[in-house]
Amino acid sequence: MQKLIQWIDERLPIVEAWEKHLSKYYAPKNFNFWYMFGSLSIVVLVNQLLTGVWLTMSYVPTAEGAFASVEYIMRDVEFGWLIRYLHSTGASAFFVVVYLHMFRGLMYGSYKKPRELVWIFGMTIYLALMAEAFLGYLLPWGQMSYWGAQVIVSLFGAIPVVGEDLAQWIRGDYLISGITLNRFFALHVIALPIVLLGLVVMHILALHEVGSNNPDGVEIKKNKDANGIPKDGIPFHPYYTVHDIVALVIFLFVFCTVVFYFPEMGGYFLEKPNFEPANPLKTPNHIAPVWYFTPFYAMLRAITYPFFGVDAKFWGVVVMGGAIAILFVLPWLDRSPVKSMRYKGWMSKVWLLIFAVSFVILGVCGALPADAQPSWLAPLCTALYFAYFVLMPFYTRMESTKPVPERVTG
Repeated sequence: MQKLIQWIDERLPIVEAWEKHLSKYYAPKNFNFWYMFGSLSIVVLVNQLLTGVWLTMSYVPTAEGAFASVEYIMRDVEFGWLIRYLHSTGASAFFVVVYLHMFRGLMYGSYKKPRELVWIFGMTIYLALMAEAFLGYLLPWGQMSYWGAQVIVSLFGAIPVVGEDLAQWIRGDYLISGITLNRFFALHVIALPIVLLGLVVMHILALHEVGSNNPDGVEIKKNKDANGIPKDGIPFHPYYTVHDIVALVIFLFVFCTVVFYFPEMGGYFLEKPNFEPANPLKTPNHIAPVWYFTPFYAMLRAITYPFFGVDAKFWGVVVMGGAIAILFVLPWLDRSPVKSMRYKGWMSKVWLLIFAVSFVILGVCGALPADAQPSWLAPLCTALYFAYFVLMPFYTRMESTKPVPERVTG
């Protein structure tokens, strides 16, 4: 066996990769609860890929057969209901762990030098994940799938001059139809998964090149022993692989509880109108995206007045797109001399809290009908969302910070 491994390693450096990225990759020894979600996101990605492959074996990507094939999977395919619920619940679980993973980056400054590229790859993964989720949203061909896609695609029509042609090009037709379903299916099961996998690999490679951040924001590579090993680092394997197994068991317990007992989650994971076949002649009473898109949907609806003679719908699209685009420039907005929120001043902490609360409120606003909430709430939270980023160069430079220790504090 040893000779076989040596023979393979001479032609494909598996052992070298194992050592570089696991057994001899030294991670800070003070990782806490917040550092589990990166590993969990890989687990959920694998779940989505495997269950997606099985679903495509019985799914029919046509307007005539899509809804019936989903019902066939749920009722007649052996364990088809389980595979479908694993996939649908996995989509929501993916965004849960990714949002928590991103929040950890905001707390501990994981976007600051030298990890700017790691952050940009992460945000690109987030953008690709949103596109993947949107494309898959149409595939059940239920009422909410159809009308949700109709609303989102029509947003491109708000772009001046080229909007209508662009929307028609995306649909492949004048309305959402079978050709739209077919091309969304192709992109969902082939193109975007390849892009996602490539981005995940690049994200991990970039991370392991500069090293992991930690709750103190201390660069452990600056303090090494005589053998060149970081004094505050421990090998990722076996220490953190075993550590993450504990987190994985807890996650799977919660995940399986949802899958077996609350797969629809009261209509937030699987909307009730989506159990009716798509009907272009019948509009649902309230069209809203899945919960992980609702904060941005609330921002879209928050803009109700035209500016500079341009329709409010266009500015809503600009605000929604800007809310995602501004995340990419975050490494250059933070002017604080320290990374971690532990050592930043009170203004950074207050603004991060305002940002998180505003994002959650926007999520609730996006899930509710427009007339079921105060008209000022979504615009206010949208303004606070952008204020967190726009004012960051000022409050991070003005505030007093605490001294960062030379070594990690545990």
